[in-house]
Amino acid sequence: MDQRQALAAFSALSQETRLHIIRMLVVSGPNGMAAGAIAEKAEVSPSNVSFHLKELERAGLIAQQRESRSIIYTASYERLGGLIRFLMEDCCGGNPEICAPAAAVAACCSTVMKGDLAMTPSTTAKAATAD
Repeated sequence: MDQRQALAAFSALSQETRLHIIRMLVVSGPNGMAAGAIAEKAEVSPSNVSFHLKELERAGLIAQQRESRSIIYTASYERLGGLIRFLMEDCCGGNPEICAPAAAVAACCSTVMKGDLAMTPSTTAKAATAD
């Protein structure tokens, strides 16, 4: 991720409703959520949620896919992981143990699926320690 992409991502995330939406989509995992469900859970109108989803999509933080009559939105885990890596790439001043927890989170964001199991930060950490 370059600085321009990071600025676009931070700009999109700097609004309360959009931050709430991206967190909902991260929790929903690779199955995502329909736009109507997002609007309902975020307690905003469908037109309002559409505006926010468009901003998040423009920043590359979410993706959409049509499933019959619904549009399903998912978090772009690779892009979110890239944002974390962008922040941490020059971290620690030679003390990598400081950044290890954040680096593990960034790594798990890029690996959403492993086999048929959806990976979460806790299952990714467990898998990493098992290797």
